[in-house]
Amino acid sequence: MADGIEEFLCWRGPASVDVFVLGAGNTPLPNESFRLAGLVPDAVLPYVLLEPPEDIERLGLVSYDLDFDDTSLDLRAYTRAALRRVCEGSRAVAWAAFEGSFHYDELLTDQVAHQVYGYCVSGTEPVVEWDRAALRSEEWRHRIAGARTALDALRSAPEDRAHQQESA
Repeated sequence: MADGIEEFLCWRGPASVDVFVLGAGNTPLPNESFRLAGLVPDAVLPYVLLEPPEDIERLGLVSYDLDFDDTSLDLRAYTRAALRRVCEGSRAVAWAAFEGSFHYDELLTDQVAHQVYGYCVSGTEPVVEWDRAALRSEEWRHRIAGARTALDALRSAPEDRAHQQESA
């Protein structure tokens, strides 16, 4: 697949699906949670991101590097399943993006939309795009803007409401 994103997932050796989730708290899921779509990552590297803005800190933001030594695997279905998993049980927004795309000021903005290859808003089905040309399209920027709207709504929700949703 010449126009796919596989080469970008393998920039540091293993194939790495990088997933971020806002709203599911600051406690990473156990490694077993990522045995999905018939695949088991060779490494699950969770990171609680440091020094977040206050509105992000109260919701929780965790990043996961989900690594596979076999770089020939088709990870599209796995990415979709991982996004679904991190959004389960809480009001959250999750996205899969290339390494280096993360900055608190640029979460799901137009500037990084072409580096985001999947997203999920709790209560909806995850969306994953594997074609590089599609990631650069206006339609994709528009879809990422919709996820950004959900992220902004989550960030601006009153604190007590966000905690009620999180524990539901």
